[in-house]
Amino acid sequence: MNVTGVNLETVCGITSRLPENLLPEFAFAGKSNVGKSSLINGLMNRKAYARTSAQPGKTQTINFYNINEMLYFVDLPGYGYAKVSMELRAKWGRMIERYLKSSKQLKLIFLLVDIRHEPSENDKDMYNWIVHNGFLPVVIATKLDKINRSQIAKQSKLIRTSLGMPKDGVFIPFSAETKQGRDEIWQKIEELLPQKENA
Repeated sequence: MNVTGVNLETVCGITSRLPENLLPEFAFAGKSNVGKSSLINGLMNRKAYARTSAQPGKTQTINFYNINEMLYFVDLPGYGYAKVSMELRAKWGRMIERYLKSSKQLKLIFLLVDIRHEPSENDKDMYNWIVHNGFLPVVIATKLDKINRSQIAKQSKLIRTSLGMPKDGVFIPFSAETKQGRDEIWQKIEELLPQKENA
């Protein structure tokens, strides 16, 4: 997709009311330092629209980005960051759950994991939680440029097995540096957009 318009339309904190959008929504979940903002910026063709931070755990809100007046990217708070209090983590969890259960437009959830490592318990919990809420997440393995090509198949198998992904589960390695995987992610999004009628 050719992204011509991006607008951070809504920012929801813990007590905010979630918007009732009319356009399809695509959510992004992942650990605090997994490269979520870099992925979203890469998909939007923007260098620093989604805020990247050297401080993991910075995203404490649900951010709704309007793309081309056609769809929303929904950036969920990063999880698993140790320096955040248990109480705040529990509130973020409830906020994410409220979104997953109440959004009428959520079409797909992308779960980001680091391709260099076996998924953490937090990653596994999030995967199972998404499945429990009735979605089969597309797993995006970030930081692809940080490993050798020869390691990709081995790491991909490790992640799929560790998460308990079904054989037909979609797994996309992604590099924020080279943009490898970007077209595949957009393809999954475009498959779920309403088809325009031919004039």
